Amino acid sequence: MAQNCLKCLKYTMCVVNFLCFICGTAVFGFGVFMMLNSKVSALIPTLYSLNLSNTLLITGIIMTCVSFLGFLGALKENRCLLITFFILLLILMLVELTVACLLLVYETEIDSFLKKDLTDSLKMSRDSAKGGNSTMNTDDWDIIQTTFQCCGVNNASDWKDKAPMSCCSKSPCDIKHPVYWEAGCYNKLTEWFGKNFLATGVGVIVLCIIEVLGMCFSMTLFCHISRSGLAYKL
Repeated sequence: MAQNCLKCLKYTMCVVNFLCFICGTAVFGFGVFMMLNSKVSALIPTLYSLNLSNTLLITGIIMTCVSFLGFLGALKENRCLLITFFILLLILMLVELTVACLLLVYETEIDSFLKKDLTDSLKMSRDSAKGGNSTMNTDDWDIIQTTFQCCGVNNASDWKDKAPMSCCSKSPCDIKHPVYWEAGCYNKLTEWFGKNFLATGVGVIVLCIIEVLGMCFSMTLFCHISRSGLAYKL
């Protein structure tokens, strides 16, 4: 009976960790895709480390490494690998909870960094436009304003003399009497980040639950192996 329970637990851990490995690979791939296609981070360099694509990349790498370790530990019935897997999961869970708490505590500071970065990048883009030059920064602003249907940091007046064509709410844009998007990009991006943080928060909670289950499974398997005299099986 004990051997049957051991095998059941072993293969359950193997399957779950294999699925986590696949998910980790998918998360990493999606992070790479977002990094190559997202233009938001170019306008907010201070918050680049909080960018969703970076978070996905790091999460994907950690998920694949830890799940592979758990899979190997369960498959080989190796106590050393299982206890390492348990410790890593515990550390990961504590780090995730710490980061979540820090984001909540420093929400106001993050908000001010976002506005400062947007204001600085818009000024740079506006100055380059006056000189008749088109920079990567200007192109990024065009993409952001078109994507989020916004204009300037607070509104179109941030562009002073002339707002870019990407601010027009009608297509084609009436050059003589242009109608600009009323919403500023700061508010739009704040909403966007809010949705991402909410989704991330839900993801962290789900991930913590999975990690707690993983720790329970690994410790149970660890104890079963110890009792069965397979402590150092390779």
